[in-house]
Amino acid sequence: MQLKLYLDICTLCRPFDNQGNMRIRLETDAYYLILNGIQSQKYEMIISSMHFKEIESIEDNREKIQIIHLLDIYGKEGNYEYIKAKERADELIKNNIGIADSIHLAFAEQSADYLITCDDKFIKRSKRIKTEIEVINPVEFCTKEELK
Repeated sequence: MQLKLYLDICTLCRPFDNQGNMRIRLETDAYYLILNGIQSQKYEMIISSMHFKEIESIEDNREKIQIIHLLDIYGKEGNYEYIKAKERADELIKNNIGIADSIHLAFAEQSADYLITCDDKFIKRSKRIKTEIEVINPVEFCTKEELK
């Protein structure tokens, strides 16, 4: 059975960040290993309307177009109950998780096995509360899955 992965926007944008930073380069390499797994159908990439909402704020048109193209080709809309997602997002916001992160997590909990993010604060905050799925960094995910 395919694992369902929900990659947030900061993870999808990692290849466009300054690759001179070792951590960013490692996370970019991990992202490409995960993407290779998605392309070979080892994993399924779950997306939500929140992805497209956040993409609107990307200023670099090349980056925006490439990410939209990637989501169009490999992304699969999860089976969401929108009222349940809104209620869960509201609960997460009250637990000091940002609005966009709360919405991503609320959708991911309904349809994915992992939420993959490069955002340390999001990971740290999600560990303090009970979540239905693991929120994990791409490098940690690759280590866990033994991707090489």
